[in-house]
Amino acid sequence: MLVDLKFVTKRCIKGLGIFALAMSSVNAQQWVDVGSGNISAGGSSYNNLVIDPQGNYYVSYYDGSVQKGSVQKFNGTSWSYVGGSPGITSGIATYNSLSKDSSGNLYYTNQDSYPNSGMEVRKFDGNTWTSYSKPFTTTINYHASAVSANNTLFVYSNAQSGSVKRYVNNAWEQVGTNGFGTPSYSEMMIGTNGKIYICGVSSGVKVFENSVTATASEQWSLVGGTNVGNSFTEGVNSTADFTLGIDDTIYVVYSSPAANNRKLNVKKFDGTNWIQIGNADFGISNDLYNVSIAITPSGELYTVASGWIVNGGKNTVYHYNSTNNIWETFGGDFVSDGTATYNDLQYDSVNNNLVLTYSQNGIKVKKISLTNTNPVCSNNDPGNNPGDTGCVTFTYKGQQTTYTTVRGADGKIWLQQNLGSSQVATSISDEDSYGDLFQWGRWDDGHQNRNSATTTEPSPNNPIGLNNSSAYVLGSWWGGNDLNDEWTANSNSVSSTNGADPCKAIGTDWKMPSQADWTAAKNAEGINNPATAFASKLKLPAGGNRSFTNGSFEFVGQRGYFWSSTATGLGAKYLYVGNTIGNPSAGAPRGQGSSVRCIKSTSGLGTSDMKKISLGIYPNPTHGILNIKTDSSIEKVNVMNMVGQRMNIQHNDNQIDIQSLPNGVYIVEIQLKGGEKISKKIIKN
Repeated sequence: MLVDLKFVTKRCIKGLGIFALAMSSVNAQQWVDVGSGNISAGGSSYNNLVIDPQGNYYVSYYDGSVQKGSVQKFNGTSWSYVGGSPGITSGIATYNSLSKDSSGNLYYTNQDSYPNSGMEVRKFDGNTWTSYSKPFTTTINYHASAVSANNTLFVYSNAQSGSVKRYVNNAWEQVGTNGFGTPSYSEMMIGTNGKIYICGVSSGVKVFENSVTATASEQWSLVGGTNVGNSFTEGVNSTADFTLGIDDTIYVVYSSPAANNRKLNVKKFDGTNWIQIGNADFGISNDLYNVSIAITPSGELYTVASGWIVNGGKNTVYHYNSTNNIWETFGGDFVSDGTATYNDLQYDSVNNNLVLTYSQNGIKVKKISLTNTNPVCSNNDPGNNPGDTGCVTFTYKGQQTTYTTVRGADGKIWLQQNLGSSQVATSISDEDSYGDLFQWGRWDDGHQNRNSATTTEPSPNNPIGLNNSSAYVLGSWWGGNDLNDEWTANSNSVSSTNGADPCKAIGTDWKMPSQADWTAAKNAEGINNPATAFASKLKLPAGGNRSFTNGSFEFVGQRGYFWSSTATGLGAKYLYVGNTIGNPSAGAPRGQGSSVRCIKSTSGLGTSDMKKISLGIYPNPTHGILNIKTDSSIEKVNVMNMVGQRMNIQHNDNQIDIQSLPNGVYIVEIQLKGGEKISKKIIKN
């Protein structure tokens, strides 16, 4: 069960999620087959399960029908061989691993068996498998792989008494010193903190760590300076596994030694010590092995194990009941109806499923739906301080969901996560925070899903012509690019010149941000690259974009693209966050798929605060966008220079845009509907 093994795997869940899983009622759910009951043609072993951000499942395994390694993909309907046929390895490939990067490439590693030796590494780019040079040429068995945030492949093997290498510029580089240890049934993961972790059994359960940037001379260290615990090592299958949770907390499951009846234990590393989670030595039988562990975005822990010689070797999934501090069986006493080996358990955040693959006369893949319960949300706005958070509950994709809101540095209230995301970003490349990719002028009709089908241009080629289509339009979507086109309508008032604003689903006082809104936010937050975008109060991730020519994805995990409601003669404006720039004036064709981040159309100040302040203008000094806070309706806004000349400026939605004016001192005169006039001196720099 050499599993996983990539930076953004669903095991490596980052940050707090928006869902809390019900602990008592969820056991009523049932395990069901994913696709056919048996996806392989013959016997199988050494299974690995990977789930991508679109909810596609990938399973690699040693395929007994061809005596080679095979990889299959489930696209939501059926299973098919990745690359078109089974058997992608040179020969027998019992020990193997599977990982995936944020650009959609798959990596498969395997033991090159006798009479050959070393490790084979292959990459699948969506079309073909390509072989890399061997990172290790001596005999290996236990090994693992993982992909870092910048899409660098790392591999571990028991060669040289324990060795890690990374693939850079078409060559393998040594990572840390050799000889740090040879854990059996090894697993590798890379955290958001830039550390590599390797877990396995080597005279007890151990976890080693080093930096992804480590040179060949940097030593590996034993996490906590000691073993996690003692594990039995009989048999040929894994008796230890680990995952990364919130803030890269390490969780390890292992089978205790014979003296403790080979039962299960789960521990976490609190930064100093290994701490027991729940009751020690749990399980419905003795002699448990083939273990795997998974964690959800909200921190719910699940683990699986099979009986070694008891209960017919069936597998059982357990859930940690944090209220009672105990482990309980989940989804029934047994998942399989016979002997199950090579378990691999993962969480599917797209469909909120727990997914399990195992061998039982071939490959089985089963899933169980997890019950959602929204966290308690009073729909309170954030406080008045930048960074204060609140929450809002609304219906999206037919489901009630709760999102975090935040007071930006610009004084406005924003969603703190993209539409379609399952959590606030915990890193630049946090897949769970990317959310959906909308075409300009379109709404929650299904096209924004990252795995949506594609179609040709509708007729007429505007919102009216969509006719409830859920497909992503390729070509020149919404041809004409009229400057008067809008993206501000409610869902029941779509026209040929105005698309439905998906932010209206949150409430009538929510909207798509305008170019001016993004300009104000960019300047106030100091957004100049992906790092500062993530560090901002808005927590903007690098979700990439979707091509309007072929529907492919670009710069996922590297750059951010956020639509505005502002049309142009060539398409529409968006905030572009590139390697060295944050540009709210970038433009793109309307067919491009980009992220949507919603803003509240009012200043969102609390009622008590509004009563204290009759009128305020901020920020002052400003780079060009001024916000007005007042408890009265505004009738008119004038801006004059210091010699009394009236300036040509734009004003809407309690905002004044003076970006076109030269730097200097100006007088802003605001006339309220009650007749009161208030003047403020401001500085533009």
